[in-house]
Amino acid sequence: MKNIIQNINKAFDHRIRLGIMSVLMVNESADFSTLKELLGVTDGNLASHTKALELENYIAIEKQFIGKKPNTSYRATKEGRKAFQDHIDALEKLIQKK
Repeated sequence: MKNIIQNINKAFDHRIRLGIMSVLMVNESADFSTLKELLGVTDGNLASHTKALELENYIAIEKQFIGKKPNTSYRATKEGRKAFQDHIDALEKLIQKK
């Protein structure tokens, strides 16, 4: 049981970070507006949680201009994909324990 719990990643404890990673695991990338709408969060909440994931090197952030409007997009890094999959696997094993 202890080994399973060790694979539960604190970076994904918060529902917003869990949501961000879930979206990025099934999409190549997502922009700020899409994540905000899908997760139903404020600009500030989304910005702080994406920053936390970026500091862990779990997501990469790309900023560009589309026309004259700024656009920020996010994608899961290879490291982030592995860490999130390990987290999900640990949760599944924990649920299956009797």
